[in-house]
Amino acid sequence: MSNTPPLFVPGHDSNLIEDVKTRIRDVPDFPKPGILFKDVTPVLADPHLFGRVVNAMAAPFRGRHITKVVAVEARGFLLGAPIALALHTGFAPARKPGKLPYKSVMERYSLEYGEDGLQLHEDAVSRGDRVLIVDDLLATGGTASAAARLVSKLGGEVVGFSFLISLDFLPGRERLGSEKVCALLNY
Repeated sequence: MSNTPPLFVPGHDSNLIEDVKTRIRDVPDFPKPGILFKDVTPVLADPHLFGRVVNAMAAPFRGRHITKVVAVEARGFLLGAPIALALHTGFAPARKPGKLPYKSVMERYSLEYGEDGLQLHEDAVSRGDRVLIVDDLLATGGTASAAARLVSKLGGEVVGFSFLISLDFLPGRERLGSEKVCALLNY
């Protein structure tokens, strides 16, 4: 079996990509001027479409022996938890500093306007876990890369990344290793 996740192939759900594209809302100048924000909440509001998206995002990783899904705060949680259920595996939230109640490890990363960090509970991932990292959007890859470093610190192996949207004009896919990245929509 190849270690490379296949790109999403619509198959029997051939209308999924178009259905999702028509529901994603573009919000200009959010969170700051010049940014065109891709609002996924209309997709989440439709339970049938939301289920189809979760199944599609999980599909490339079925049979890959994933033992844990790590999802990035905050919209990644909305996709990561149901993907973990779809893959019959555990779930671990990667949170901003100070949000987790138990002992945690932290990884800092750079943003275009400064620095931020992510934390995982120190027991969220065990040595030998095969981990899928989930988030709603891949842009520069800084946040997902920090999540991957956290998984490695705890002894886990990042098997792949699953995103609802990839902004392919930004360097995120290359930063994470394009062979590990699956995205339902590419802009």
